[in-house]
Amino acid sequence: MRCVRLATALLCAITFSTAISWAETNAPIMHDAEHYLLLKQHRDAWAMEDQQIAQKLAVIRAKNGGKRPNIVHIMWDDSSLGEVGMPAFNQIRGYDTPHLNKMAKDGILFTRMYTEPSCTPTRSACLTGRLSKRTAMFKVEFPIEGSGLHKDEVTLAEVLSKAGYSTAFYGKGHQGDIEESHLHNQGFDEASFSMYNQFPPMFWHKDGETLGLTWGYTKNMWDKKYALDKLFRPSGYIMNIEGKKGELARETSTPTIENYQKLNVQHQQLALDYIRRKAASDKPFYLAYWPNVYDFVGPTKEPFTTNASTAYAQNQERLDRYIGEVVAELEKQGVAENTLIVAMSDNGPMHEMGPNGMYENIFSGGKGSYKEGGIRVTAFAQWPGVIEPGQTIGDMITCHDLFTTFARLGEATQNIPTDRIIDGIDQTALLLSGDTHGRRDYYFVYTGPILAASIKQQYKRVWVGDRPGLVGNAFYDLYRDHKEKYPQMAQFLWAWSPFDKMRGRHEELMEKFPNRPVTHGTPFSGISNLRPESKEAQKLFRPFDRLWDGRDMAP
Repeated sequence: MRCVRLATALLCAITFSTAISWAETNAPIMHDAEHYLLLKQHRDAWAMEDQQIAQKLAVIRAKNGGKRPNIVHIMWDDSSLGEVGMPAFNQIRGYDTPHLNKMAKDGILFTRMYTEPSCTPTRSACLTGRLSKRTAMFKVEFPIEGSGLHKDEVTLAEVLSKAGYSTAFYGKGHQGDIEESHLHNQGFDEASFSMYNQFPPMFWHKDGETLGLTWGYTKNMWDKKYALDKLFRPSGYIMNIEGKKGELARETSTPTIENYQKLNVQHQQLALDYIRRKAASDKPFYLAYWPNVYDFVGPTKEPFTTNASTAYAQNQERLDRYIGEVVAELEKQGVAENTLIVAMSDNGPMHEMGPNGMYENIFSGGKGSYKEGGIRVTAFAQWPGVIEPGQTIGDMITCHDLFTTFARLGEATQNIPTDRIIDGIDQTALLLSGDTHGRRDYYFVYTGPILAASIKQQYKRVWVGDRPGLVGNAFYDLYRDHKEKYPQMAQFLWAWSPFDKMRGRHEELMEKFPNRPVTHGTPFSGISNLRPESKEAQKLFRPFDRLWDGRDMAP
């Protein structure tokens, strides 16, 4: 057995060294090992295609007076593939999304866009092009964390800024509550963003408790006799801050449901205003607009206007209207034909909100799950005159790929770091040449820090719960069983070893380029106008990486 293990290890090492040699000689950016196995097989064809793409991009740039394309990335929360963009599903779900339906008609509807299973991980993946496992951003951030995206992670905003782009972020950042994670400290020229998700301002108040969406937060629901610790609940948290590159941040408003509802409108207006301000500039712009959008309290107090008569349906129609306004503003300012828009969800639906109508349409599994319903999302791309309209694309693409693809389109790939693994693959060919021109047929699915599943082509192997030493009923053919109801074993004994080797290469490279540990710090640092309650919360906080002895809490 030892000889078998050594032989297997040697074979893996040879395969791995081959992959590394391809990386060193053909690509300055270091990708995961699976990419180089594909590159070895398709090098000549891809090189020829890249020459054609370069010519197309040169023609596009000349047509636009030498200006590189603007890039608008819109990303919202927790909706499954089919929620928007497909008129038939509009009828089934009882609400209308005409603007996103038109986006699908005017450009690309992706059917295999993969994200990470929840919001913080997906957002860090889009910003860095790296698996959240590598950046230690695999945990959904809630008040009060004292952690966040490390200052040495290189974001797309930094990559494009160095290439001369103007950059802005509006909406849900969700990348931590420490100063180095603030998005104006992560490459954006200007930013207005929430450090956490929508739950605190939406539900952590009397209205949320009245609706049964939060239990035990306000004093009205405390144990009247035995609740001794009055500091147990996370009060003093901050909802939204804004700042400019090189400056301190400011809190924009206190976290109430009324202010949260106003914030959604403000972020929309900021995005539209940014387009107006930057449209005539000589510099191209990159706008990350990731609206919070959801409000499950307000619509319950107003007449329903959708057929579904749910708060979720109301929110979907408002999201659609907002995106329609963004597209219309680009057209009004005369920059639509030099602007790529990618619009998508960040992960699948949150089952806990199911009574409001938030559930998967096509696949099984929701937010937090390694199943397709948690990670396979609605996504569109539109670029008038460049992307052929009416396309439905079946190639695999991931949210990480946007990092590298946007950098390529912005002529900024030289700014991508080469001292770490970049999981995002350049998918420019897929955007410009269409279906079957993708360059990915694999994906590693992490739930938190755990490798839960691996996907290769239409096949999926689930690692969690597998039987050590013996392959289990852990394989799926996603064409035959897209809901992942019937795990298989015997039919996929041929795939046992290939999946093992695929995982082995991935983990070996992860050892060579170690993952970043969680970045800790003082919450709410770098904010100039802290409220007294926020200062108190900051004073009481102790990071997880420091010993607690309580002496400084003594009277």
